[in-house]
Amino acid sequence: MPLIEVAGLKFGYTNQPLFENVTFRLEAGERAALVAPNGAGKSTLLRAIGGEITPDAGSVVIKKGARVGYYRQSHESRLEGTVRDAMLAGFGDLVGLRRELARAQADAADGEKSALERLAELTERYHHAGADALEHQVEAIATELGFRESDLERDVKTLSGGERGRLELGLVLATDAELLLLDEPTNHLDLDTIRWLEGHLQGLHAAVLVVSHDRAFLDAACPFTYELGQRTFRTYPLPYSAYHEERAADLERERKLAEEQAAMVAKTEDFIRKNIAGQKTKQAQSRRRMLDKLERVERPEDVWARAAKVRFRFAEAPRSGDIVLEAKGLGAERGGQTLFSGVDLLIRRGDRVAVVGPNGSGKTTIMKILAGRGMAGDRGDVRRGTNLRDGYFDQQLGSLDEKKSGVEEIRSVRGDLNTDGAREYLARFRFYGDDPLRKVASLSGGERTRLALGKLLLEPRNLLYLDEPTNHLDIPAAEILEEALVGFEGTVILVSHDRRFLETVSTRTVSFHDGKVDIYEGGFKDYGEALARIRNAAARAERPRDRERNALRSRQAPPGPPQQKPAEAAKTARARAPEARASGADAHRARRDQVRDVERKTKQVALLEARVGELEAEVAHYKKLLVEASGSNWEELHNWAKKERELASELEKVFKAWVSLSEELGGKGATKDAP
Repeated sequence: MPLIEVAGLKFGYTNQPLFENVTFRLEAGERAALVAPNGAGKSTLLRAIGGEITPDAGSVVIKKGARVGYYRQSHESRLEGTVRDAMLAGFGDLVGLRRELARAQADAADGEKSALERLAELTERYHHAGADALEHQVEAIATELGFRESDLERDVKTLSGGERGRLELGLVLATDAELLLLDEPTNHLDLDTIRWLEGHLQGLHAAVLVVSHDRAFLDAACPFTYELGQRTFRTYPLPYSAYHEERAADLERERKLAEEQAAMVAKTEDFIRKNIAGQKTKQAQSRRRMLDKLERVERPEDVWARAAKVRFRFAEAPRSGDIVLEAKGLGAERGGQTLFSGVDLLIRRGDRVAVVGPNGSGKTTIMKILAGRGMAGDRGDVRRGTNLRDGYFDQQLGSLDEKKSGVEEIRSVRGDLNTDGAREYLARFRFYGDDPLRKVASLSGGERTRLALGKLLLEPRNLLYLDEPTNHLDIPAAEILEEALVGFEGTVILVSHDRRFLETVSTRTVSFHDGKVDIYEGGFKDYGEALARIRNAAARAERPRDRERNALRSRQAPPGPPQQKPAEAAKTARARAPEARASGADAHRARRDQVRDVERKTKQVALLEARVGELEAEVAHYKKLLVEASGSNWEELHNWAKKERELASELEKVFKAWVSLSEELGGKGATKDAP
């Protein structure tokens, strides 16, 4: 039985469905990405699956007794106490036991017998319940999410928004749920933590459904991709990048089928009109009956088409000098801790500098110092080049006034634009209808980001500071911003945790790590490859040392037990012979059963693999027929399309079974030796 099965799910507001006919199933260990543009209803679908809202139609069946972990994009939790208490909140009994134990430890300080007995009893219960192991697990997750050991005792009320988001994610991961619903889990994570989360999810036996706009994360974490549309729901047994290519081919084929059917229908209707009352009346009536029975093919829904209409275009700006910024001796402290010191940086015209590193390391701080927005006490000197016109994008979107409308925000920069002109400009950023008249306070995160970027691009700029510009942008908008920045003739300094964005845009890299700042004369992709080479070289250098240490340990190992005399050894062997024979027979039977089980499953894997190959060939055959068909026989085309869909569905099921059995077989530690 699958962990979750969703069938025919539909939800909408008033009479307009947001989505309908959502059908899928997830089994243990399967991870799927739920993708669609902002506003398509991804978070709403997760809420319906999580039981927070009631769908208009359809059903959600979750395996009885399965624990569900739900990470929401908005963090309006009512967690109280310390960070440690919050992380353990999913284990109420153990948290209560832990508090009792703390009180008992305090009571036993005076040495009274009853208090000591109470302490011993609670300590035994605590260990027996596995609470100490749970605490270690929770601490490990908290550490990976960027919390120091001292942070575990902080009151949750003192946490920033980003820290609260990471705490909520840690709480969900710590519950060891069998079904995980994750809505934008990477929003508050740095690059290293995102990579850790990818590996953590890959190692889980839970079923996972993820909403994210981080393309690299989706490729690494989710082998399946589900596309949510208003009237369609597509499932692909592929990671995001492969899905994106496959869906383009599917849409092209479906458009061709729809166009060919429309042409056939138009031609047939024309024949009917001309001949319904003439000599070919019977033929016309026959064709009318055929049209009445015909299953109409709608033009395919392209869920990304509208999202791709956003246009980020930079106003033409004057050319800056060749040297844009020259910084020497930059340094900063926050909260009594040194973030960085002694940083020298020369930025030339045309550089696109990526600033990367862990959360709290000083990325935003150094960018603010470069932009002249640093705090009193920040150290260093920044010399600006000639003819600079800079603009700053703040990840907190502080440039927006929540009381103003989109039109008012645009006109605050360009007073020469009337309301119609401002609305026309905002249409380039996907604000249509009455959207430009809505107050900023009512806009979603993605809408606010697009508005702030639109406001930034109104005036000519040749130096841009961008702090997390892709946060809340959907994938098409992020890709269009990438394209615009690559073609930008000015200079860009940017902070981001989006690896694809960094790889596409950056030409230089400033990296914060271990209290140091490194400047790499290459883009983020080159920087990542260089780091990988360094790690591999270090690993190769470590292996000989490991061998030497192991050899040294073996030489220093304590001597074994004293050797028996031959007569004594023979006597001992005879005494133990019946036990050894029984033990050997049991071991022999166990090995024989294991080998037979492995052989049986190996044959099943081979059969499934062969069937996968057959189905792939059949699907490819029907796809080729549909692509090359002339459209003269529509009924035949319809049958081919139906057959292709059936085979593709069977292929997905067989492929899942093959993957599951192959992984199980791989975990057996199988041997090919006969019993």
